[in-house]
Amino acid sequence: MKKITTISVLALMAGIILVSCDNKRQPGKIYMPDMAYSRAYETYAERDSNVFTANPALRGSSKIFYNNTPVAGTIKRGELFPYTLTDDSVGYAKSASVPNPIASMTDAEMSEAGRLFNINCAICHGEKAQGNGPISTSGKIGGIANLTLDNYVKMADGTMFHSITYGKNLMGSYASQLDRKQRWMIVKYIRTLQPKAAAAVPATDNTQKATK
Repeated sequence: MKKITTISVLALMAGIILVSCDNKRQPGKIYMPDMAYSRAYETYAERDSNVFTANPALRGSSKIFYNNTPVAGTIKRGELFPYTLTDDSVGYAKSASVPNPIASMTDAEMSEAGRLFNINCAICHGEKAQGNGPISTSGKIGGIANLTLDNYVKMADGTMFHSITYGKNLMGSYASQLDRKQRWMIVKYIRTLQPKAAAAVPATDNTQKATK
């Protein structure tokens, strides 16, 4: 009896193996087909509007919802924490209290910051940040800031970062060209081009008091 049972089990197993390996092109049922055959999508490829949708209202419909944005509350590896101040007068005023998260930079990092400055900023502000870049000297655009002037020397790192992030006056935002770390690095690099801030001297009141 035991021999018959053993033979039956072996025959059943052999049958399962033969059936499962019958056709390599059709491996049988897949437990999680979306993981086995994921929909390949190139980052900058044009989406087929008949297949994909970026409208959240159509989530769960026959179309695949995909809007290219990161998952809420996540940041990429190595990225600094998000800058949450708003692009308005309130955010600009509060930016002065935001410290530069980069305490110091290596020579290699400073060199990279200089390279980024020359690519993105020197065209207007000049190689030495004196407001004499090619666009400034062309006379086509005026009012380009000389970052070595006293008011910019005294400007807080956070305020300078805020201006690079959202833009200020004629300068547009550079948030799409430079990530947060790169923007803070450029602020650090600009400090090396500026003269040292003069020590604050208490103001004296020389005005004569009006007599009653």
